Amino acid sequence: MRVSQLQKYILLNLLNSKGKSKRKQLLKFYEKKKNAPKKTDQQGIITKSIERLIDKGLMIGYGRRTPKKWFIEEVQLTRKGRKETKKLLGEQQLLPFKNKK
Repeated sequence: MRVSQLQKYILLNLLNSKGKSKRKQLLKFYEKKKNAPKKTDQQGIITKSIERLIDKGLMIGYGRRTPKKWFIEEVQLTRKGRKETKKLLGEQQLLPFKNKK
């Protein structure tokens, strides 16, 4: 399954927390970045990543529902999510070697 760097961070963070995790903990992903987006953009990016992981069946979101949208406050891994995250731990990332011809 293909996931972004942020989604990998979210999954690994949830695997280590063993239970529900607050959204605010996920903002730490951008603390180490040199060219981090604005704070408001960070919230939107994290929300979309969480929603995509929920759609894939890897996570469960807990929060409030208004007539127009969801406000996800906590997230938790599903059984499928734990299996996929453990697979991610075993994968080695390939380096982009350039062929010299």
